[in-house]
Formats: sequence, C-alpha cells, structure tokens
Amino acid sequence: MSILIGVGIATTITAFYLGKKSWQAFHKAVGITPGVLTYQDPHAPVILSRLKWQQLNLNSQHLQCLSDAQLRQLQRIDDKLALYQRYLTDYQQHLTEQGRTPTVDEPQIVLQKLLYTRLPEILASYYYLVNNSVADNANATAQDNKQAEARHLLQQALHNIERRLDQGLEQMDDQHLQDLRVMKRYLDSRD
Repeated sequence: MSILIGVGIATTITAFYLGKKSWQAFHKAVGITPGVLTYQDPHAPVILSRLKWQQLNLNSQHLQCLSDAQLRQLQRIDDKLALYQRYLTDYQQHLTEQGRTPTVDEPQIVLQKLLYTRLPEILASYYYLVNNSVADNANATAQDNKQAEARHLLQQALHNIERRLDQGLEQMDDQHLQDLRVMKRYLDSRD
C-alpha cells in the first residue's frame, strides 16, 4: 500500500514538474515571458521621450516636427545600424584574429558619413524650415509648397539611408556566404 502511495506521489510530482516545464518552454518558443505581458499597439502614436537610440545621436528638438511614420523609420534605421555595426565589428575582429587586415570600402565610408554627419544636418534643416515659417498670408502658399517639398526630400533621404543600410547588411551576408564557399572548396579539394 505504501508503495502505491509513493508511486502516486512521484507520478503527481513528475506530472506537475513536466507540465510546468512544458508551459515555460511553450512561452519561450512563442517569445513571451509569463507574468510580463504588455501590449504595445503598433499603430499608436510614437512618444518621442520613449524613443531609445542605440547608435544614432540625434537632437530631440529636431525630431519634434517629424511624423510618426518618419520617427518609426528612424527607429528602424537605428536598429539596422546597430545590427550593421555589430556585424562589422565581429567581422573585423575575425579578420584580425586570422592575421588579415580589415579593410573599409567606399560604401561603408559613405554610409558612416550619411548617418553620423548628414542625417543630423538634414533633420536640422527640415526642423528650421518647418518651424520658422513666415506668418504672412500672401506667402502661405509658397511656404506650404516649400514644406511639402522639404517633407518629400526628407522622406527620400530616409529611404536612401535605409536602402544603403539594407545593402550593407546584404553585402556582409554575401561576404560570409562567400567565405563559407571558399572554405568548402578548400575542404573538397583536400579529399
């Protein structure tokens, strides 16, 4: 009788333990943490004070006149830049460990200049154009046209920067794939 009670208790404890571990594994697989469920509406307006920049150093005053879509795009650019910088640093460190000299090509230099020098300048120019409008009604149409053109030019610049970042990330992936192909050919030639 005591054996049956012991087996029953062991079975209950094992079932509880496996159930709990399965439940935690399920939550981990779908990417949520139990007890820490917060919903963020992807269409809610962006709150400028809550934006965290990983790589970009932007003047928050210049960001106040941007639309939600532009702020979201800047956030995407910052996230891609953080990934790009991490890949670049790891790859250059890998080359250094192999005794090879890491090189910097022209697209990397242009991208760095765009992100760290030109983007803040573009945002400052846009901010001053939008916020320092002429109050005269006679020039209101001309001012509206200038602001519309400025919005268009800013959007083109953001798209250009994001496209260059995407190309840089794709180029790094291609380089890693090429390195793997070279190693495979080397190993196949040794058979």
